[in-house]
Amino acid sequence: MTVHDPIIAGAAAQRVAIPDDAAMLRAAAELAREYAVANPRIYWPDLLASALIGYGALAGAMLFDNVLLAVACGLVAMLALYRAASFIHELTHIRKDALPGFRLGWNLVVGIPLMIPSFLYEEVHTQHHARTRYGTANDPEYLPLALMKPWSLPLFILVAALAPVGLILRFGLLTPLSLLVPALRRKVVAELSALSINPAYRRRPPEGAFRQRWAWQEAGACLFALALVGSVFLFGWKPLLVYMAVHSAMTVINQLRTLVAHLWENEGEAMTVTAQYLDSVNVPPPSPLAAIWAPVGLRYHALHHLLPSVPYHALGKAHVRLVATLGDVSPYHQGNYTGMWPLVGKIARSTMRRR
Repeated sequence: MTVHDPIIAGAAAQRVAIPDDAAMLRAAAELAREYAVANPRIYWPDLLASALIGYGALAGAMLFDNVLLAVACGLVAMLALYRAASFIHELTHIRKDALPGFRLGWNLVVGIPLMIPSFLYEEVHTQHHARTRYGTANDPEYLPLALMKPWSLPLFILVAALAPVGLILRFGLLTPLSLLVPALRRKVVAELSALSINPAYRRRPPEGAFRQRWAWQEAGACLFALALVGSVFLFGWKPLLVYMAVHSAMTVINQLRTLVAHLWENEGEAMTVTAQYLDSVNVPPPSPLAAIWAPVGLRYHALHHLLPSVPYHALGKAHVRLVATLGDVSPYHQGNYTGMWPLVGKIARSTMRRR
């Protein structure tokens, strides 16, 4: 994409040219060593409680005839399952043996029932953190949204609303068909097997132990998708439609969070770590709602780009330490914002220059 607006082009060029801030990176490296241990006594109860509340509320939304009660249960289910689903981000960063059984447990409790098994994100998200990939055409999780046309933002959200339909088709239809048609299988693996937002991204076939994990996770999601569709014959349409409505709302709020996770101002050039940080977003306290729409540490997304190995439960402590340690002129403070809607407005105003 070529930027023709001189204001946007100038801002993008300045961001790419930002040198690394040695003091900030040094302080971050020290905290990474101190806070790198994932605590299973936090991870497991958080995940299981979120899933239990989510599925309990989902059942209530399906069973209650009272519309207000059903909608209230649906809202609780959406938020709780969204939190449980957000642990997929942690799975991509925790060390292999840090939380024994957690990847398996998450897939059985959340990944397969929501048709988002972890293979869709593993070995994909880490490419977004690669020093030379971030913000480039090879980044699976980057689009220069702030530099695109105004209609791109509502389209970005609309696509997310259709996620449950797409996932049912992906696992319930294309998985079994692709096992019979090799050419289709290659296409499914390359283009339909990653939770990415870059439409040009193509995935390589899995290898080694990861291939085995991919296989059983995909089989589980396939069986669940088929059972979900088949449930209509036993229970009618209501349970399926409620499930899809909750899933769609969950995916939309995650897409809104994704929309404000970065400023999306890079055109494809490699960036320094500091430039990547400044193109990313923290929404720290006292913002009252960020812990809901950006759960499991995602409110500290910019900090996460500095400390990708630090577990979600330690990011708040690391943020407080960095704020206290770094001076007022540190670029660290420039990555902190007050909430979702000011960020949506900022990105939307940038797209309006593209008309």
